Amino acid sequence: MKFFTSNKYKSLTQLVGACQKRDQAAQTVFYDRYKNKMTGICLRYAKTRAEADDIFQEAFIRIFNHIDDLKEPEAADSWVKTIVIRTAINYYHRTTKSETLHSSLDNTEMQLDSGDYEKLMDQLNVEDLLGLINELPDKYRTVINMHLIDGYTHVEIGEMMSLSDATVRSQFMRGRNMLLKKLELKGIVHHEI
Repeated sequence: MKFFTSNKYKSLTQLVGACQKRDQAAQTVFYDRYKNKMTGICLRYAKTRAEADDIFQEAFIRIFNHIDDLKEPEAADSWVKTIVIRTAINYYHRTTKSETLHSSLDNTEMQLDSGDYEKLMDQLNVEDLLGLINELPDKYRTVINMHLIDGYTHVEIGEMMSLSDATVRSQFMRGRNMLLKKLELKGIVHHEI
């Protein structure tokens, strides 16, 4: 995280305390502290930069409206990240129309050992991988981001997205298979490993 840009707030605890008192200077420092990293998270969940900006702004409105709920200021980093991800999921639920995903899966069924999958991921740089993930349909992109990048379990994803564990696992596997197919089209195949 970015270092504090003000001598007035020597610690995260002091900064959060000032934000809880509605100190506008503290809110600006707090906002600036998280802007770049959280915008990056929003970009992973959004289709466009404009959507990512909307998600980020909505998340920070929630954060400042509920900052009094933060009882342990030293946990602010994970608290902010969780709110940003939940805001992205809520945005996704509000803006996504129901899709017929099964029709796009006919050509993507490809099964690999889990070890092959990790080896494939090592062959790409992060930017390329995020670009490929961003090309996935919304449901798959969200689950792939939450599980592979943000480290949530299938159960946690199900709870956050109001889906059953089986649905999350199914969406993850289908998304993973679509991602592997995209990798194959870029010339990265598991047989090279």
